[in-house]
Amino acid sequence: MDKKETPLTALHTGATVAETYRAAFEQFPDRVALVLPDGSHWTYAGLQQRVHRMARALQALGLRHQDGLAILTGNRPEALVVLIACAWLGLRQTALHPLGALDDQAFVLQDAGIAALVVDPRYAERGQALQERGQQEGTPLRHVLSLGPSGLDDDLSAASAAHSGAALPIASRPEDIYRITYTGGTTGRPKGVVHRHRTTLTMTLQQLAGWEWPEELRFLIATPISHAGGAMVLPTLLRGGTLVLLDGYQPERFLQAVQQHRITATFLVPTQIYGLLDHPGLDHWDRSSLRYVLYGASPMAPARLAEAIQRFGPLFGQLYGQAEAPMTISYLRKDAHDLARPERLQSCGRPLPGNQVRLLDPQGQEVATGEVGELCVRSPLVMEGYLNRPDATQEAFAGGWLHTGDMARRDEGGYLYLVDRAKDMVITGGFNVYSSEVEACLALHPAVAQSAVIGMPDAKWGEAVVALVVLKPGASATPQALMDFVHAHKGALHTPKLLRLEPQLPVTPLGKIDKKALRARFWDGQARQVG
Repeated sequence: MDKKETPLTALHTGATVAETYRAAFEQFPDRVALVLPDGSHWTYAGLQQRVHRMARALQALGLRHQDGLAILTGNRPEALVVLIACAWLGLRQTALHPLGALDDQAFVLQDAGIAALVVDPRYAERGQALQERGQQEGTPLRHVLSLGPSGLDDDLSAASAAHSGAALPIASRPEDIYRITYTGGTTGRPKGVVHRHRTTLTMTLQQLAGWEWPEELRFLIATPISHAGGAMVLPTLLRGGTLVLLDGYQPERFLQAVQQHRITATFLVPTQIYGLLDHPGLDHWDRSSLRYVLYGASPMAPARLAEAIQRFGPLFGQLYGQAEAPMTISYLRKDAHDLARPERLQSCGRPLPGNQVRLLDPQGQEVATGEVGELCVRSPLVMEGYLNRPDATQEAFAGGWLHTGDMARRDEGGYLYLVDRAKDMVITGGFNVYSSEVEACLALHPAVAQSAVIGMPDAKWGEAVVALVVLKPGASATPQALMDFVHAHKGALHTPKLLRLEPQLPVTPLGKIDKKALRARFWDGQARQVG
């Protein structure tokens, strides 16, 4: 038979994200898929019908296969419908964070070739500003659409309600670009991370196989569905679970939602967990339904993690990934969160099946067990590359590996330990100081809620270790006492040369401590400015 008629590439092609959503919809049509803010709910079949209506509304606007669509919304049900409809039609989806700067958002729309922008009504003013900016700069943006009544001309929610919810053929193809995710940007403009359908499908299969889902699954999404929170949607639906969206995280609202909806699983970033631990009303709410708390996106101080296990129980599982290989590079199981083995609390777990992980030195050679090297990955999980950035892509893929930029070591049991981002390492007097080690030490002090350690210019040492510290509510400690504490536990090399007490630390839109903003205080005008 002619090879062209039955190409091997087609023989081994996987499904699309939309086909995977459809499998969930058809498997559990009568179950509750989503609880709405007013207490009502959508079934799986009802969610599917809304996706079909939304997809037809987008088609009616003239959007076609592989056009770019961006969203600027909070955690609202209609936004979830838009994201699934994008997968159905084979549109390229890109998220804008509500806290992002206008210039950065305008750059993303231009760089990703976005044809339509969908906004929450509360962001209508920003949407209009982006539309005007696009008209001035000649960008591809043709539509700015609102999810509800607003000052904008087009109400996408109303338009979709007028369309049929009958079954609609899936237009996406496995080789399509599924989404373009923009990194926060450490220096210069953010980079667009290109993912095809295989990335999300690989991530989903690894989530289902490697994570420890409770049998009765009611998942509270407390982080943006446009970012990390969205990665929890598909695996929850494939397990027949129910989603509850929290639009805007606050400890009190989170605890109320857990109690009200008998939440069994959730995902939080470390700063959110710190907020719960320091919340005076934590023990006033019923948390007995919780069976599983995933956490990740940034390192968590082991002392605070131990405190969380003591307060919540052995519910925690740590995920590790990055924008270029999302969510499932490695995983630390619940039973590895063992207070009798406190060193394990510093680990991000073992690689999940399907991933090759190596720790490489600058020459591309694997380092010995216990030695520090850059964590590098090969996997179907890895991105396609950076959009319009061939040099950056080549650098990231040097030697045939994804170079994560994370420095790590591996122990005899195969557990990985992130010691720092490569750019966060402080080189002082020719010695390497990993900021995470100093932060973990400070977290052992009973007065410390959280800290950030950076390097600042120093004429003698090249860089000096600086610590910015937030104290727990009602606690007190002097900078000198905290510096002495580090000296006693870690020695002179790791002891900050400067320690400042701060009312709070700046965070990125995704809830990570913003070390770029902190460095700007000390590196302004200096030659070595890193992100």
